[in-house]
Amino acid sequence: MPGASPMSSPSQIPVGVDPSRPSIARVYDAFLGGKDNYEVDREMQRKVLSAVPEAAVIALGNRRFLNRALRFLATQTDVNQFIDCGSGLPTAENTHQIVQRTNREAKVVYVDNDPVVLAHGRALLVENENTHLIEADIFRPRAVLDDETVRRHIDFTEPVALIQNGTFHHLEGDGGPALMREYIDALPPGSYVVFSHFLDPEIPELTELGKRIEQVLVKSPMGAGRFRTRAQITEMLPGLELVPPGLSVADEWWSDGPALKPVAPAARCIAGAVGRKP
Repeated sequence: MPGASPMSSPSQIPVGVDPSRPSIARVYDAFLGGKDNYEVDREMQRKVLSAVPEAAVIALGNRRFLNRALRFLATQTDVNQFIDCGSGLPTAENTHQIVQRTNREAKVVYVDNDPVVLAHGRALLVENENTHLIEADIFRPRAVLDDETVRRHIDFTEPVALIQNGTFHHLEGDGGPALMREYIDALPPGSYVVFSHFLDPEIPELTELGKRIEQVLVKSPMGAGRFRTRAQITEMLPGLELVPPGLSVADEWWSDGPALKPVAPAARCIAGAVGRKP
């Protein structure tokens, strides 16, 4: 099993099936209404919601952004290869289900290093020859890009979609831009990056909301969940041409129709973007 990267926080060390420690993947599954979680994960969810009830809005907004971004790539671009980093536990509307609904031949490689995610994912994908799952630390780009399964099923002479949805806010320190540059440099021209991250909107009341969530996560056994400013997030998307509306509130990116309901204030604490490599 891959170990933690040199800049690891507790959130980057695989939890596995340890029922005494919450897992990022399982807690997120609990927020999405899934069933693949333990009491310790639900207790972590309750702790977050007790401190900041709006946290559920952020989790759901992030998932809706991913679904819309994938539909955009599947229907509006010619990309048919996808690398989904930190994919988490299988839930409704997974990456391969969305993109293969449009193109049955689309290739998808999921990347995670949580043994529970790996076990569930492999069981789900056993009969899907165009979808694969590898065990790797997503904060070691070469471990992902040079993986034998990735190299066998992803053609790096053709455009690729790299997905980092809600992953880099679990990275401590300032290494995000360098790691993302390493990923982006390896992608061929015409490739796309799907990226979302906890956002400090730099609006006093919402910054405070984000800080409350951050403190709960950082002080928990999961160890990380950083809210960064728009400028800090933009640094993680070097050299990309952002698809309109650019880096935006996740729930406002590529809306499915006219905005009849106002976006909840808490929804402004997570941002998403899709960028194309020229």
